[in-house]
Amino acid sequence: MSNTLIVILGPTGVGKTELCLRLADYFHIPIVNADSRQLFAEIPIGTAAPTAEQQKHVKHYFVGNLHLTDYYSASKFEEDAMKLFQQLFADEQNPRHLVLMSGGSMMYIDAVCNGIDDIPTVDESTRRLMKQRLADEGLPALVEELRQLDPEHWAIVDRNNPRRVVHALEICHMTGQTYTSFRKKERLHASESNGETNTNRPFRIVKIGLTRPREELYERINQRVLKMIADGLVEEARSVFPLRHLNALNTVGYKELFEHFEGKTTLDEAIFKIQSNTRRYCRKQLTWFKRDEQIHWFDMSKMGNDMQTASEKIIKYIESLV
Repeated sequence: MSNTLIVILGPTGVGKTELCLRLADYFHIPIVNADSRQLFAEIPIGTAAPTAEQQKHVKHYFVGNLHLTDYYSASKFEEDAMKLFQQLFADEQNPRHLVLMSGGSMMYIDAVCNGIDDIPTVDESTRRLMKQRLADEGLPALVEELRQLDPEHWAIVDRNNPRRVVHALEICHMTGQTYTSFRKKERLHASESNGETNTNRPFRIVKIGLTRPREELYERINQRVLKMIADGLVEEARSVFPLRHLNALNTVGYKELFEHFEGKTTLDEAIFKIQSNTRRYCRKQLTWFKRDEQIHWFDMSKMGNDMQTASEKIIKYIESLV
């Protein structure tokens, strides 16, 4: 029986956590987290990290194992995950040779499934030039330039994140090619797998996506944000406010509350912004996932929005492959 990586995908709030707990229970395997923010121990509420009870019930990897001041990247995650997979596939208590990975961080999932892209190192003169342009022209002007130079990457990049926008433009200006062109090299090679065996990896990859109607997904997001607030998100954000300059906190849920703490918005306005920005992030995730023809989608609404029914169908699907 060949080694198989099961990847559970889907936008934020769709129900990945509950499904993975059921799959892990059934197959008696742990869950490998691929959410870049859930790695940080200080922010479990705002990242919807698995609770202590859930982690006690099912072993999770890469949850709360780092601190906000630690440096981490998709490249390091790829390296760490590949080492972990070797152990999990070889585990005698894993006779079906399955590994279950789930998360909403598209770059982390791509890094594991397809490998890190061979993107050139930016030279110092280009880096200085773009840094100065960001200061002089502002982020919106650079976002518009990226739209013109590399519309495909513009469609999926976090346009509120100056570091990512500037880096993509650095590559465009330094090489005369689009940032997307470097990323596509890996994706095209990976697509030869037809969703079953990635030629770059010593294991099969099965991607399963969860989806729901857009309005239903948005309402789930709105309610989840309110639950985070009730669970103590404001207090959690206040505790890390002194570290707000860190990139790990340049994320939805924290930057809006930081603005509130600075007196720029009311709490109600901050909550509304968190909901709105989470919905926007959800749309970006959906755009990203639609590019991947290897994902086998399951629509929760067509299964009565019943996780028990969904998990049974998905288990049946997995067993048909392994």
